[in-house]
Amino acid sequence: MFTGIITDVGEIRAITQRGDLRARIGTGYETGHIDIGASIACDGVCLTVVALGSDWFEVDVSAETISKTNLSGWRAAKRVNLERALRVGDELGGHIVSGHVDGLAEVVELREEGDSTRVTLRAPDALARFIAPKGSVALNGTSLTVNEVEGCDFGVNFIPHTKQVTTWGGVAPGDLVNLEIDTLARYVARLAEMG
Repeated sequence: MFTGIITDVGEIRAITQRGDLRARIGTGYETGHIDIGASIACDGVCLTVVALGSDWFEVDVSAETISKTNLSGWRAAKRVNLERALRVGDELGGHIVSGHVDGLAEVVELREEGDSTRVTLRAPDALARFIAPKGSVALNGTSLTVNEVEGCDFGVNFIPHTKQVTTWGGVAPGDLVNLEIDTLARYVARLAEMG
């Protein structure tokens, strides 16, 4: 479980295709405090640490994960948002994020508003109904508040701090980002369907 508060921006150092995709990710985390088998959200995808070095960790990415996320676009030198798993007693500063990506959203527009950037994204039809104004989404692992929704399009706002401490400072129209809808919205919709 995660909060959607990014705590490091890692860099893909190597990608190798084995039975699954293996990625080596450079990190500022103190790797001596990471266990093999630990979960780290990488661009919002919960992945398991399978190897460690002094300033890197490796994860395996299954074909199923590749099919549902933007990880197929990972290349050496790509920067990725990182978050270690939540521990009991940690501050829940964002919202509850599972790291189980629901699909991809496309960035359709950027516009500057003061020092912030308003980003409009397009969600897949099947997921758009779960996105509500002032609700939460996780995009590339970042917990964000939805500003407005119109059909499948929704808007979020990035303040300067978020653009500096995540990969969001380099976003561009056409980018595909990992979308995880709010867990509460998913359960409310399921209850409404059954009731």
